[in-house]
Amino acid sequence: MLDKRLMREGKYVKRYLLGAVALGVGIALLTIVQAYLLSQVIAQVFLEDAPFLQIKGYLLGILAVIGARVVLQFFSEVTAREAAIRVKESVRVHFLQKILSLGPMYARGERGGELLNTAVEGIEALDDYFARYIPQLILAVLVPILTLGFIFPKDSQSAIILIITGPLIPFFMILIGKLAEKKSLQQWQSLSRMSAHFLDMLQGLTTLKLFGRSKDQAAVIGRVSEAFRKNTMSVMKIAFLSAFVLEFMGMLSTAIIAVTLGVRLINGTIPYSEAFFILILAPEFYLPLRTLGLYFHARLSGSNAANRIFEVLELDSQLESELIRGAEESVHLFKGNEKAPWLTFKQVDLCYEREGERVLKDINFTLRFGERVALIGPSGAGKSSILQILLGFITPTQGEVLINNTVLSAISPAIWRKEISYVPQKPYLFAGSVMDNIRFGNPEASMEDVVKAAQLAMAHEFITELPQGYDTLVGEGGARLSGGQAQRIAIGRAFLKDSPLLLLDEVTSGLDNENEKDLLTALESLCQGRTVIFTTHRMKTTIRADRILVLDKGKIIEQGSPQELLNNQGLYARFVSTYGREAE
Repeated sequence: MLDKRLMREGKYVKRYLLGAVALGVGIALLTIVQAYLLSQVIAQVFLEDAPFLQIKGYLLGILAVIGARVVLQFFSEVTAREAAIRVKESVRVHFLQKILSLGPMYARGERGGELLNTAVEGIEALDDYFARYIPQLILAVLVPILTLGFIFPKDSQSAIILIITGPLIPFFMILIGKLAEKKSLQQWQSLSRMSAHFLDMLQGLTTLKLFGRSKDQAAVIGRVSEAFRKNTMSVMKIAFLSAFVLEFMGMLSTAIIAVTLGVRLINGTIPYSEAFFILILAPEFYLPLRTLGLYFHARLSGSNAANRIFEVLELDSQLESELIRGAEESVHLFKGNEKAPWLTFKQVDLCYEREGERVLKDINFTLRFGERVALIGPSGAGKSSILQILLGFITPTQGEVLINNTVLSAISPAIWRKEISYVPQKPYLFAGSVMDNIRFGNPEASMEDVVKAAQLAMAHEFITELPQGYDTLVGEGGARLSGGQAQRIAIGRAFLKDSPLLLLDEVTSGLDNENEKDLLTALESLCQGRTVIFTTHRMKTTIRADRILVLDKGKIIEQGSPQELLNNQGLYARFVSTYGREAE
C-alpha cells in the first residue's frame, strides 16, 4: 500500500503528516458530537414535540461543531499540502542534482522530453500521494475504530455488522486496484512519450520544415496524443467503476443497519435517539474507507512516477562516489614545471556500454605543464572522448589518467573542474543576458572584470552594439547571436574563470575566415601561461601546438611537433596535403 522509497522522503515531513492526521481525527470526533446533538434534536422534536427554546442549545451546538469542522478541515488541508510541497521540493532538488552529477553523457543518452516530464509532471504526481493518500490511509484505520468505540456500547449488533462489512470495501479496492495499476502505468508511459515527441518536434522544427516533414511529425504527435487519451480514459473508467462499487458497498451496508434498527425500533428494544445516532454514524464509519478508494489513483500515479524518479536517483554518479580531499588538493595538482610529466594517460581504453565498441584503445601519452597539444584525426577517431575523460564526464574502461601522479578518479570532480576551462564546439548560452552568460566563468566577477574578459575575447565591440549592451537577452541557447559571437562569449567565460588547464573542442569549426581570425586572436591570448589541449580539423591551427597527437580508429598512430609529423609523411602530412597550403 505504501512505497518505501517515497516514505523515506516522507520522513522529513512526518510532523506535518501526523498533524494532518490529528486534525482529521479531530474532525471525526466533532462529527460524532454533531451526530449526537442532531439525534437529540430530532428525537425531542418528533417524539416529545419540544419547543424551540428547549432545543436551542442543541442547535447552537450543532452550528458551533460545523464551524469547528470547517476550520479543522482547512488547517488539515493546509498542513497536508505543506508536507507535499516540501517533499516535492526535496525530490526535485535531488533529481536535478543527480542529473547534474551524472553529467552530459547520461543526458545525451536519454530523451530530453521524457526527463523533463519526469522532473515536472512526475514530481507533481507526488502531491496527492502525500497530501491526500497517506493521511487518508491512516485515517481509514483510526476513524472506523473511533466510530466503533462510540457505537459498540450503545448497540453491539450494529457494531458487529460494521465490523463484518467494513473490510469488504478495502477488499474490492485492492481487487480493482490491480487492474488500475497496469492502466495507470500505461498512462504515465504514454504521457512521457508524448512529452518526448513534442520536445523533439520543437528542437527539430527547422529540419522538419526544410525537408517538408512537419505534417508527418504532426501526425505522429496526433497518434501519440490519441494513445495518451485512450490510456487516460481507461484509467478514468476504472476510477468511476471503483467509486461506484465503493459507494454501493457503503450504501448497502448502511441499509442493512437501517433495517435492523427499524425492526428493533418497532419491537421497542432500542431507544429512538440511540437508533438515529447510530444511523447517522454508520455512513461516517464507511466514509474514510470510501475516500481512501477515491484517492487510490493518487497512490498509483505517485508510485508510477516514483519508479522513474528513483530509477534516476539510484544510478551511481561521481557526485556520490567522489573522494573529497579538500580545496588544498587543487594547489598540489596544478604545481608543475615545464620539464616534468604533469598529465599522463596510461593504457587507457574506453568502451561505451550501449554501443559495445571500443572508442579508445591503449591510449598512452604525457603532457608537460604549460604545453599546448593538438588532437587531430578523422571524425569518430576519439578526440572528443579524450576531452570528456579529462572533464570527468566519463570514466575509462581500462587504464588510468594521472595528474601530478594522482589518479584522476581519486580527485574530487568538483575541485578538478574548478581548475578547467572548457570551450566546446557549440557552447550553450542560457536564456539570460550577455553579462549573465559571461559571469558563468566567475559569478562574483565585477562589471569591470566582465568587460575586460569580453575585450580579451574580442567580444566587447559587438556586445556594445547590441540593443542593451551587456544587458541584452541572448535567448535560449543564444538564439539571438551568431555562432562566432556565441563562441567569443564562451571564450570570455574562460578568461573570467582563469583556469590553468584549457580544453578546446573544434572551436573554429563552421566559422567564416573573418570570425575565425578574430577567434584565433582571442584564443592566442587565452592560451598564454596555460596548459592547453585542443581538437581541430583546421590544419592551420595545429601550427600553434607544441605537439600533435594524431588519432585514427581510437588509437594514437603519430605524435610529435608539426614539422616532425610533416617530415614523417604520415596521416598528418596527408591531412595537410589534402587541405592544400592551409597549414602554412
